[in-house]
Amino acid sequence: MQRVFAIFTALCATLALAGVLAGPAAATPPGIPSTATATSQLAALTVANEANASSYDRDLFPHWITISGACNTRETVLKRDGSGVVVNSSCAATSGSWYSPYDGATWTLASDVDIDHMVPLSEAWKSGASAWTTAKRQDFANDLSSPQLWAVTDNVNQSKGDKDPAAWKPSRTAFYCTYAKAWIAVKYKWALKLQSSEKSALTSMLGSC
Repeated sequence: MQRVFAIFTALCATLALAGVLAGPAAATPPGIPSTATATSQLAALTVANEANASSYDRDLFPHWITISGACNTRETVLKRDGSGVVVNSSCAATSGSWYSPYDGATWTLASDVDIDHMVPLSEAWKSGASAWTTAKRQDFANDLSSPQLWAVTDNVNQSKGDKDPAAWKPSRTAFYCTYAKAWIAVKYKWALKLQSSEKSALTSMLGSC
């Protein structure tokens, strides 16, 4: 019995060490396609130049909206993608930790975390959302059913701004594959167009999968 216990203890220690070496766990937004599916979706997207950039206004995409009880979209994503998240009666996160897959940083203050729109609102506007109703743009800006919303380091999100993958990529090259698949999935779900340079960048990033 002692020998069995010793083997079990050693196995647990090995698994624990493997967990440490594997790095922090991170919640993954839903709807990330396989590489094959993302490749097919990318091929199906319409390539066109951006339009209507001058008429973009962030207020045309109402967010963050109430999702459940006192929780809005930002607070919902913080709870979904964080670890050990505790919220108060207003649904504001008072403790927890968040791993940012874009740069590999982990944060313990919700104020250090932004909720990034994988496909930025301005990018969506220039790619077809200018023709949508406000209600549809609201649905896009608060889309929890696709890989559109990510909890990431605030200044990294600010550095990304409204840039597409031809102009900005995460600093973690290990995340290129997931980033490309998520971007493609969102554009495909919402039937948004993409530029040729954007398509080239996404094709290259898929090559890392």
